[in-house]
Amino acid sequence: MKTYVWTLPTRIFHWMLVLFVALAFLTSEEERLLDYHAAFGYGVSALLLFRFVWGVMGPYYSRFCDWSLSRKELVGFIRSLPYPKKYYTGHNPAASLVMAGILLTALLLVLSGMLTYGIQEGKGLFAWLNTPLFKTMEYFQEVHEFFFVLLILLITAHLGGVTMDYLQHRESGTLRSIFSGYKQLTAEPAHLTIIQKTVAWVFLSFALAAPVLLIYDTTPLTQSRYSAVNYEAEHPLFVEECASCHTLYPPHLLPKRTWKKIMTTLSDHFGDDASLDEADRVSIEKYLLANSAEHSTKEAAYYIARSLEEKKNDIIAISKSPYWVQKHASVNKSLFDSPKVKSRANCKACHQKFENGMIEDSLIAVPEGA
Repeated sequence: MKTYVWTLPTRIFHWMLVLFVALAFLTSEEERLLDYHAAFGYGVSALLLFRFVWGVMGPYYSRFCDWSLSRKELVGFIRSLPYPKKYYTGHNPAASLVMAGILLTALLLVLSGMLTYGIQEGKGLFAWLNTPLFKTMEYFQEVHEFFFVLLILLITAHLGGVTMDYLQHRESGTLRSIFSGYKQLTAEPAHLTIIQKTVAWVFLSFALAAPVLLIYDTTPLTQSRYSAVNYEAEHPLFVEECASCHTLYPPHLLPKRTWKKIMTTLSDHFGDDASLDEADRVSIEKYLLANSAEHSTKEAAYYIARSLEEKKNDIIAISKSPYWVQKHASVNKSLFDSPKVKSRANCKACHQKFENGMIEDSLIAVPEGA
């Protein structure tokens, strides 16, 4: 006899969670896709919100109170695995424990991701923590990665349990039930009330729409605390003298000692004489030092300065800093020689709004045909 165990909202939640976690993982490998990664992460959080509500007011078998989470039942279930004495219509004790672990770990994964996004990138709900906690950003990123690894382990355990159940109780149709909702056994069927259907429709529609909205529109959930800088308004002389010959490099990309070296060796500025009137030189130097990497909580500023400090060398070209070299190691060298880029120093060719101090992963666009 067939029994309806997993209702449609529970099954939709399951497959949407699988999809969003997979998309979040795939978009985590490319920094330029970071905002997509965040969008799918928020999608996971919306699904979790639904599942926690569903676990309280959902139908039979989907409620948390119907899960077998007692230690005694778990021990008994494990001991009887070779010759099961009891079959569970919903989740068995081991599956209940793993599912609870998956939901809790996914929640911690999302929260750590939101904190990392805010502290490291200055974006989202926790962007206000960018300034006070910026230097600890790597810690939050490591915590986020730890919870991801833990989630993968729990998912693997879940798949292993499903496989074992299939081998031992193929006739019950547990594997097929996550598609059809039905198991081949006799038990009380699950059913939905009008209120449950309404709640499920509202939450799942929101979870589905959330990533799409965040990808195609700017909201407080992905908005950056940084904005484009009008350097010409802030210091006209800096723009006039420095941008007349080459790309205008934002002051926060180099530390004080590097700017001092550049401004005191203008007579031999990358092979050219860029000497200035002393009053103009002092004015520009003062502006550069006041806005150097030490005064910035932007990721590029921190890592360029740290890489220069670690090497203890006199590199003054941003494109020769260890961090720049490492970040561009995978870029095809022919790109820098293409007519639309021409030089490694031409950062604005690919980084939109570079001359306004915006070095965002989402603003990277390689020129067409380059």
